[in-house]
Amino acid sequence: MIDNLTGDVLGYTFLGSTVGAWLTMLAIWAAVTLVFVVAKKLVVWRFDKIARRTSNIVDDVVTSLLQGTHFYFLVALGLYIAVAVAPVNPAATTYISRAAFLLLLLQIISWGNHLITDWVKRYRERKLETDAAAVTTMQAVGFVGRLLLYTIVLLVALENFGIDVTALVAGLGIGGIAIALALQNVLGDLFASLSIVLDKPFVVGDFLILEQYLGSVEQIGLKTTRIRSLSGEQIIISNSDLLNSRIRNYKRMFERRIVFSFGVLYQTSREQLEEIPNVVRAIIESLDDTRFDRAHFKEFGDSSLNFEAVYYVLVPDYNTYMDRQQSINLALFDRFAEMGVEFAYPTRTIFVAGADAEGDAKEATTWT
Repeated sequence: MIDNLTGDVLGYTFLGSTVGAWLTMLAIWAAVTLVFVVAKKLVVWRFDKIARRTSNIVDDVVTSLLQGTHFYFLVALGLYIAVAVAPVNPAATTYISRAAFLLLLLQIISWGNHLITDWVKRYRERKLETDAAAVTTMQAVGFVGRLLLYTIVLLVALENFGIDVTALVAGLGIGGIAIALALQNVLGDLFASLSIVLDKPFVVGDFLILEQYLGSVEQIGLKTTRIRSLSGEQIIISNSDLLNSRIRNYKRMFERRIVFSFGVLYQTSREQLEEIPNVVRAIIESLDDTRFDRAHFKEFGDSSLNFEAVYYVLVPDYNTYMDRQQSINLALFDRFAEMGVEFAYPTRTIFVAGADAEGDAKEATTWT
């Protein structure tokens, strides 16, 4: 009698399937879910041990993703396998599969959000001290990535529930075009900001010359870049205008080529003129962080014999260059005093026609 009663209960139809079929599905569901939960704990434990011993970030990311796998996802995955194996009503199988797929999409959102957050966090830790503006921009990129992830998952979910997303996507496309046209300047600056961050033509702290503007980069934002000029004011330039300009980045300079000139009096002897390039060479070669290139008697000027010298400062620092040039100028001043050579200054010689008591021409000289 008990067997008959049990058979009647198990044979009772509920939602298109027998109670026995539903119980079989529940048993499979519970068993598979339990296996998944235990397997997750074991795999997380194993990967965590590996991550602690190595410096590779891949196992760290895998461990964090496994730890971020939610219990409801394991339950949904077990349910999906159970309804696929158990002989339940196909209609019920369809609805249960859709519910399980929806939970799978939620888990995908969790994984994607975790990956984006972890990437932005690691980037911030590497760049915060050297390029804080790039960190801000990459956080905005992370926001755009999350928005794109949510949009794709939403469209997939609607498609899974039988909703035609073609018209929706078309409407979003038309609306996106309208928004893009209205915000084309803002979007242009945004993409220019991404280009600056990825291509790195300059970073915070670089000294730039942009046409008539010059100064040090203070901040690289999503729309504008802020430059602190030498006179103290802040110059704000849109990122798209900045990339369309010819940028001279002095911070990327490896060495600085210096050309300087000086003149001596016409009364300087030929022997002294021959010696002056050697004097310049010896002075430059005696200084640190410099490389001599050339020194020549260049030309006959209006009131001086002109020399041109070229040398390199091996570091890009401007103050170092000025220190070396000052040392060269002072050393030239001392050496010329020892040699009896005088620096030229603007002079004019005037010859006055006429004769004196002995019949000689009179010459008068004036300096201006």
